[in-house]
Amino acid sequence: MARAREWHSRGRGFNSHHLHNKLKMSDSKNSSQELDPEIADLIGLDDKNASDNPDFFDLFTEEVPELEEDVQGDGIEIKAKFADITKYEEDPKPYFNDKDYYKVVISGEGDISQKVHSLLSSFLKAEDPKDKLTYRERLTLAYWELGASISGKISKTLPVPKKLLLRFGVLLQTLINKDQRLLLSKVIENNNTGEPIFYVDEWLSKISTGEINPSVVDETKKGKGKQSRKVNTALERERGHKDSIFALMKNKATAITDIEMLIMEKAAALKKHELIAKYGNIIAPYSPEQRTLINEIQELAKKLLQYDKDFSFAIENIENSLVKIKELEDKSKEDGEESGVDSKVLVEEFMTLKQMAKMSVGRKGNHFPILMQQYMKTNMNDIATRENVIKIMSEIEKVDPGLFKRTFKRQTNRIVPYTILLPSYGELGVCWEPYEKFNRATGRGRIGIPIFPKDLKIAIIYAMGDLRWQVAKETASYYWMEEGLTGRYYQWFTEQKMRGDVKESFINNYFLWITKEADGMQKLEKEVRGIFWRNIPFPTELKERLRNRGFVYNELYKKDTNIAMSDGY
Repeated sequence: MARAREWHSRGRGFNSHHLHNKLKMSDSKNSSQELDPEIADLIGLDDKNASDNPDFFDLFTEEVPELEEDVQGDGIEIKAKFADITKYEEDPKPYFNDKDYYKVVISGEGDISQKVHSLLSSFLKAEDPKDKLTYRERLTLAYWELGASISGKISKTLPVPKKLLLRFGVLLQTLINKDQRLLLSKVIENNNTGEPIFYVDEWLSKISTGEINPSVVDETKKGKGKQSRKVNTALERERGHKDSIFALMKNKATAITDIEMLIMEKAAALKKHELIAKYGNIIAPYSPEQRTLINEIQELAKKLLQYDKDFSFAIENIENSLVKIKELEDKSKEDGEESGVDSKVLVEEFMTLKQMAKMSVGRKGNHFPILMQQYMKTNMNDIATRENVIKIMSEIEKVDPGLFKRTFKRQTNRIVPYTILLPSYGELGVCWEPYEKFNRATGRGRIGIPIFPKDLKIAIIYAMGDLRWQVAKETASYYWMEEGLTGRYYQWFTEQKMRGDVKESFINNYFLWITKEADGMQKLEKEVRGIFWRNIPFPTELKERLRNRGFVYNELYKKDTNIAMSDGY
């Protein structure tokens, strides 16, 4: 897919195998449960440093809750827009009131537990910058191993600290300050929005139950999980088919209602007769205009019958589809009970998320995966919580109303991609895949948004630009350099003899389109503005406002009017 072809990892990690014997536990089971007193003192887990921890015991009296999975409806629910978000945080939860938080995170993961503990201790103690950098790089590699180990067990009931490691990257709670801990404890825990936006622990849970297919599926692998994935793929395809039929039904129902109203209007005009006075005010025959109305009503009646036939056929099809979905759901449930998703699949998915995080950070960004005080902001609005992401995506969609719309076999559906909230310091959001391989009609794509970016709105706009480009490119297929949005942009790019990545150039210009041009500030090249005006159009009301903001927009608006009077673009 485009996601893999357009990204190349140039980094090379440090080889930590030579440390294995040095750091290996004499008794991994027992040692992973016990901390060296000196290190415990260093990281603030002993009694005398307890006052440095957040005073949650004074603030809360309830027990620490388990993170619950959100409940999603079956299939793809096609919505007209995002629901309005009215609640952005909830009462603080005692996430970090347990002084054993760190111990719980690293316990029970075998040798990697001791490795992470040793490297973290050395990293925190190091004073020489070179030593600190070395330990930082080794700790980064060990952290991902620890996360992969925990991810493989996501189908079981994980302790809250392990889930919080996956969700926010909190390895050691005292690495962030009291205000930051309190802020994270206010993040709304469960998905009450109905939108396909997930934290990493939630995403892996969906993968583990087979509700969502893994991001990378190796069809050559054999095993019990392969049949389960085939069933899930067929189920997802059938759900997409059902949703496509339902969208067709809604279109036909609307068309039928419109034609009925039109026939009634024309019939009302037929009932208006002139009177012939000399014949006792008897009604006059139909006028030539009324005879024309009769012919028009006959044509409309033919259309009405055809639409009704299509509507009835769609209802029959959707009933059959619902039966197939029920059969596949039962089969999927049986397969899940028998085998479930292999832990290796979950580990592979976690490493895919690691790649997404790397892409969002970029080569020169901060790749350190552990949440630390100096890298985290203390304002809830600056963090990519589920609710904040929905709010900003909704704002972008108002400027770019076609952002999530996809046309397949003459049916247009609004499909919001799966959005994974990555616990990273990434600068930009990324599109991993524009839509699912086996379901182009309603299959969701996959995008990643860093939870702790420099600027949240910028990160999300860039992800939307990446999505725009990849959907257009995949739709045009082999002709992406010649046709559609990507074709027009690529031709301009080459004509200008520009250097660099054409997709990166497009995304940068998409950012200007959403943030500047939508406000009437002319920041784009004339040709690019024309391409975007026609292929990523603003809503009509915004176009009408912009036409009064300057000659450039007025000319584009006039061209729109002239083209609309012909056959369209």
